[in-house]
Amino acid sequence: MSVDLVGFLGVVLVAYVVPGPDFLVVVRSATEHPAKGRAAALGAQAGLCVHMLAAAVGLSLIAARSPAVYDAIKLLGAAYLVHLGVRAVLAARRAARERAAGREAAGGVEDGTDLQTPEEEAPAASGRWRSGFTQGFLTNVLNPKAALFFLSILPQFVHGGGSTSRQIFFLGTLDIVIGVAYWFALVAVAARLRAFLARPKVRHRWELTTGWLFIAIGIGVAAAA
Repeated sequence: MSVDLVGFLGVVLVAYVVPGPDFLVVVRSATEHPAKGRAAALGAQAGLCVHMLAAAVGLSLIAARSPAVYDAIKLLGAAYLVHLGVRAVLAARRAARERAAGREAAGGVEDGTDLQTPEEEAPAASGRWRSGFTQGFLTNVLNPKAALFFLSILPQFVHGGGSTSRQIFFLGTLDIVIGVAYWFALVAVAARLRAFLARPKVRHRWELTTGWLFIAIGIGVAAAA
């Protein structure tokens, strides 16, 4: 197997460092809970696995050569990003109203705590994992740019003299493994912000900011369709 590993690794590292929708999903999930951040990271990489398999069997080529298919995927991805943004904004406003009602009921005292009993923790952990994984997966699997990466950029580092599909699988797997390591490191850093973001006012601004960012990215993707 003959592949240009040095050039490929350089492109992959740059692609991960430049923030995109998956970056925002992983960081936002990690600030909610490290486990949800790791689940979002694994979901994002699972989405890339779909694109890698599609590229290897030629399905991405069909999508890339059909403007209607490409635009449909792009619009679905844009709609999902807007959906995540609207949910975040509405959740932030709902939480603000609940805190205001709680302060009135408690005579103006707000401790900002949210304790769970052991009986509540297990279902909450399972729900966090499913939510994080689903968001990461759908964000990447509905991202046509990820499909084009495996279709047009990745093959540039594949050389003749061997199985093209095998080389694509090798480079794609390497990309995914690097991504898991990068996302998990990012989750560890983002998780350290949880104490700061647990402050009600800071949390409210964070939710609104990330929500509107999702909406803006989604609208930008749709406008480019």
